[in-house]
Amino acid sequence: MKHSTKSNPFFMINPKSYLTGKEILKLAIAADRLAGQVDFDVYFTAQYVDLRLLADQTENLIITAQHMDGIDLGRGMGFVTADALKEAGVTATMINHAEHSLTLNEVVQSVEKAKEKGITSIVCADSVKEAKAVAMLNPDIILCEPTELIGTGQTSDDQYIQKTNQEIRAISTDVLVMQAAGISTPEDVYRTIAAGADGTGCTSGIVLADDPINMIENMLKAVKEAHNN
Repeated sequence: MKHSTKSNPFFMINPKSYLTGKEILKLAIAADRLAGQVDFDVYFTAQYVDLRLLADQTENLIITAQHMDGIDLGRGMGFVTADALKEAGVTATMINHAEHSLTLNEVVQSVEKAKEKGITSIVCADSVKEAKAVAMLNPDIILCEPTELIGTGQTSDDQYIQKTNQEIRAISTDVLVMQAAGISTPEDVYRTIAAGADGTGCTSGIVLADDPINMIENMLKAVKEAHNN
């Protein structure tokens, strides 16, 4: 079970609901091998039912839930608790993704619960204004991702990346800034890190690639090259 070291740079492999069971385990094992060859954090998300399996079968990946509710154990039919995720070997969670958005109060509760349980919080924001509001909560990572760019193959421009980085860091220098809208190629990864993002990640560019494992390898290389340059 690997915990986040809040490293800069970092990379996230986010299969969403494209893969499950044997297929996501196959990708995770290959990604785990590649993550062991780099000196930065590699996050890997999965659906809830696969999280324990991946945590048990990998050593170098930060196994990440795609959502977490900020509730205590007890009543909460259909919700996902921090206690359950931690018991399953999960050490990070996404919060407020555009495909699973929350109210501000729910975001606050989830971030606080993640802090309480020692789970890395990755909170999504779809605008500079929202990113500034989220920064006040001091999560571990803010994922700045304009909703209209998700899955389009069109990445955020350098001006947006620099603006969100600047605004967030003016509020908290402890928060890492992730930019991942539209990332689909190693070139996108390189440009995003080179533009000043602490981290980035990818979904369809990996899972729909002819060779997903090779794509992960090339994207990790791009992260390293951009950070070193």
